Amino acid sequence: MSGTLQTVLNAVLLIFGLASIGWILIRAFKRTEDPAKLLFKTAFTIFFVIFCIRFASQMGPYGPFLIVFMGIIMSVMWTPHIAGILAKPLASLYDGGSEEVEPKPYYSIALSKRKLNKPLEAIVAVREQLAKFPNDFEGVTLLANIQAEDMKDLQGAEITFDHFCNSPDAPDKQVAAAWTQMADWHLKLAQDSDSARVSLEKIIAKYPDTGLSLAAAQRIAHLDGTVKQLLAPHDRRAVFVPEGAKNLGLRNSMEDLIPEETNPETLAADLVKHLEQHPLDTETREKLAIIYARHYKRLDLATLELKQMVEQPNQPHKRVAYWLNLLADLQIHGGADYETVRETLLKIVEMFPDMPVAEIARTRLNHLKLEFKGQSKAPENKTLGVYEQNIGLKYGRPYGSPR
Repeated sequence: MSGTLQTVLNAVLLIFGLASIGWILIRAFKRTEDPAKLLFKTAFTIFFVIFCIRFASQMGPYGPFLIVFMGIIMSVMWTPHIAGILAKPLASLYDGGSEEVEPKPYYSIALSKRKLNKPLEAIVAVREQLAKFPNDFEGVTLLANIQAEDMKDLQGAEITFDHFCNSPDAPDKQVAAAWTQMADWHLKLAQDSDSARVSLEKIIAKYPDTGLSLAAAQRIAHLDGTVKQLLAPHDRRAVFVPEGAKNLGLRNSMEDLIPEETNPETLAADLVKHLEQHPLDTETREKLAIIYARHYKRLDLATLELKQMVEQPNQPHKRVAYWLNLLADLQIHGGADYETVRETLLKIVEMFPDMPVAEIARTRLNHLKLEFKGQSKAPENKTLGVYEQNIGLKYGRPYGSPR
């Protein structure tokens, strides 16, 4: 082996040795509980190694014994640290390692007490955890659940939720979820639609012109119907059942037995009246648009209804895409031309270019001409009376404006 190659090899081994020693020292300093003691060991080791190497060459045949003595001293000093570093990964599989566990609340005691029908003790257990973690939504919700459902204390549950929701650090979605849950309890446990409306109106007041407020307004619009459904099992009235038809086999026609369908004019009037009180009710506005298009053949009024919902800020993109697809359906069946329907579907692509709804719209655009097959015959125009013409006059107030 040449002298140059030997020098390079020695340099590499020296660098590797120094790097290994440095790595061991760094790991040891990170894990030690007494840095001062470890620093003393390091300084002593450096001094002792230099001393032994320097005098070993001067001691002649006794030099190797000095090196052995140095190795024994180093092994006694550093073996615990080296063994700890090498064995730590394996030991961590059993003892969890030395990383600190993130503190979090535990509600197992409270849940056990609740299952044992001891709500007061469960409340105490929850409050002990909330004293340490006051903004933990899981604990706040559990406490309110016990108060409302086990203790039948809706006022106490509302105070619990209000205290959390009024905190400046409370996340928006958790606040909305808390007040929505409170509204559900007012309806389910007390059949109190007024209090439920108050809880939902808190969301609208705190987060105006957001998706959260739109969802709350939608819930408010259907509170009366929800209360009727909840009260139905407890408010069963006597129902008169008319006598059934006789001699069915001898009849020439069954037309008089077919139940009457809901009058579209009456339904449209009811929907318009409902929207005057709840202009943000998209479900009702969607139904009205379909009646305009299919019954009255007024595609222009249906388009206005659907466009108001599409242009309303903070609507979910899936709902907006659904309304535009619905408008395209009504346009196809209502006699609109190819370019009009194409522009409607292109709006989905323009508004949400990188979302799955845009890809669905592109697929539909590729097959749009097939949808026009069989629709070449234009629908007959229906002559509207004065009442029907006045249906569209409610546009004096923009969609979503306050009453």
